[in-house]
Amino acid sequence: HQFVTMVDKQFQTSLSDRMFLTQLGADTEAARASRKQYKETLYSVLFDMNVPAVCAVDQALLALYAARRTSGIVVNIGFNVTSVVPIFQGRVMREIGIETVGQGALKLTGFLKELLQRRNISFESLYTVRTIKEKICYVAADYEAELCKNTQASCEVDGEGWFTLSEERFKMAEILFQPQIGGVRAMALHKAVSLCMDHCYNTEVLRDHSWFKTVVLAGGSSCLPGLPERLEKELHKLLPPYISEGIRVLPPPFGTDTAWFGAKMIGTVSTFSDAWCINKKQFRQKSRHSGSSLVNAWR
Repeated sequence: HQFVTMVDKQFQTSLSDRMFLTQLGADTEAARASRKQYKETLYSVLFDMNVPAVCAVDQALLALYAARRTSGIVVNIGFNVTSVVPIFQGRVMREIGIETVGQGALKLTGFLKELLQRRNISFESLYTVRTIKEKICYVAADYEAELCKNTQASCEVDGEGWFTLSEERFKMAEILFQPQIGGVRAMALHKAVSLCMDHCYNTEVLRDHSWFKTVVLAGGSSCLPGLPERLEKELHKLLPPYISEGIRVLPPPFGTDTAWFGAKMIGTVSTFSDAWCINKKQFRQKSRHSGSSLVNAWR
């Protein structure tokens, strides 16, 4: 699990101010147990450092709030994995299921590195490859049609000069939809999202069949141009009309800083401290009761 401490700029002066913890990770039984143990350890450490209150929030939820939504599906392309997270009225619907795809930003960058090496393009580090990815790579609306076009483009990387790519620009991201072309054994992104939507539609918990039709992208690699349009197109092709009608895929509203802005939004509401945070006294009281946990503090 990866935990990121997010401190609002206005509170960065000392540890005596409130702090955000966001969590990424799979939703297997083992992962849930590990997440709970790790979370409570972090609470204990932070409170020992005299942090008076902590807010622990799922990163997908913060991305959804940044898009000014409380319900929908968040597709979070992380460093190692991509998570497809259903959220209804501000609550992660773990009973419906979180789909986890075994590829993320690292696989994308690694595949671009491989494509550059095939063309004997030299570079100094993965940082160079990542910079090229961020500057000129994109997602093709139609992969086969894109192969027939002249897609050559160049970019400059500080200290290394200019790099010119052609079909590598969109081949890199195509492994999200066709993992096999990069030798990746993982579920295609659109299939994982469609599976999540199918579970949302068939759940007996909710009767509303529109809440999950807004898909919000999150994570640095989700900023690739063309990704929202391609994912939306693939979902319409894959799902039956009674599910696909009304689907909208939204790009990260604040780019790579989307989760941070979501945290900032909830951190400025008047009920933030009471509704979202657990303070040192509450933590100590809960810890004294045998078998108690802090699950309610993790949204």
